[in-house]
Amino acid sequence: MTLNVSTPLLLLGGKENTLSVVRHLGGIGVTVRVSGPPSCWALKSRFCTEAFPVPKGMTQQDYWSTLLLGNDGRLNGHMLWALSDDAIEFINRNHSRLAARYILDDTDADLQRDFLDKMKTLDLARAAGIDAPRHWVAKTEQDLGALRGNVTFPVMVKPVQSHSFIKVFGKKLFIVEQGMDELEAQIRKAWDHGIAVFVVEMIPGPDSLLSSYYTYRSRDGRRLFNFTKSVIRRWPVNRGNACYHKTGWLPETAAAGARFFDNVGLRGLGNIEFKRDPRDGKLKIIEVNARLTAAQELVRRAGVPIDLIIYCHLTKQPLPDFTMSSEELRLWYPLRDVLGFVELWRKGQLSPWGWLKSIAGGKHVSMLMSLKDPMPMTAAFTGIMAKVFGA
Repeated sequence: MTLNVSTPLLLLGGKENTLSVVRHLGGIGVTVRVSGPPSCWALKSRFCTEAFPVPKGMTQQDYWSTLLLGNDGRLNGHMLWALSDDAIEFINRNHSRLAARYILDDTDADLQRDFLDKMKTLDLARAAGIDAPRHWVAKTEQDLGALRGNVTFPVMVKPVQSHSFIKVFGKKLFIVEQGMDELEAQIRKAWDHGIAVFVVEMIPGPDSLLSSYYTYRSRDGRRLFNFTKSVIRRWPVNRGNACYHKTGWLPETAAAGARFFDNVGLRGLGNIEFKRDPRDGKLKIIEVNARLTAAQELVRRAGVPIDLIIYCHLTKQPLPDFTMSSEELRLWYPLRDVLGFVELWRKGQLSPWGWLKSIAGGKHVSMLMSLKDPMPMTAAFTGIMAKVFGA
């Protein structure tokens, strides 16, 4: 196919996902600009036409307001993609003003707000007939009283909006193994910082029971692609980000994900994660993301170029031909996976030999390393060294 690359693209926020898009679309001739925090690796990529780092001491949303809604106007006509929850929130808050100057995707802003609200997402799942973990409201002292005698430990104290929680606590959630006193203390800790939380039962079993489905539904309800993958390990175990993923077609995950998105009327990009509950064998929803995820490079290398498909769709060009690879590919974060292994080893759940066997199989994909584009890797290494030595 002959690709028309005349429409420039501006990516907001993100990290691994942003770098993957910059390298791929920038590498085939699309003008790709990036704005994000210093931790956004794509700012250093040779395929980034122009970088707009968020200045120190300024919030991303304030900077993006100045950059995109000011009187400059030189970025008018760009296609805007949100690559982080903060960016989704910014576009949603300013949707009508941005739509007058930029090309936005097919997203329903109200539904995206519901996806950012993790408790609302679980409620949507139940209404759509999708299995979900038990969860409880934790807004008031009265709610805390109602939890006594109703909660079965362990549970998670989960933020209604993850990105706000992570900024304060540097983690995605609190795990409470047992005891109402600890549960109430963790909830109040979040309240003290003005962060809304709720309580969710923990589905037992290893992180390898996690799987995900990706799709994009156009305004007329067509699915532009379908993709599934699963997790091998996360770190921290049972509560952190995935540090080892693998590809593979999972019909049950795809069917449940498609049913959820059809029922809620998804428009635009959707990624839904499930965990299989070993107590009843059912897939239960964990969360939904309405953006490209950290595993974007794995998805693309597996033969489903989500970024190019969406770009072609929004520029009204024929979609590229693609076929999901039958070969199993794996996305691996070596340092984090070592830490994950150590945690599992201490718990007696994984031996050194078992870990070595697990990383020996499959073809590995790196989301960072590239001989053609080494600066993001250099910047990431420098950042790690600065943290290690307290610079």
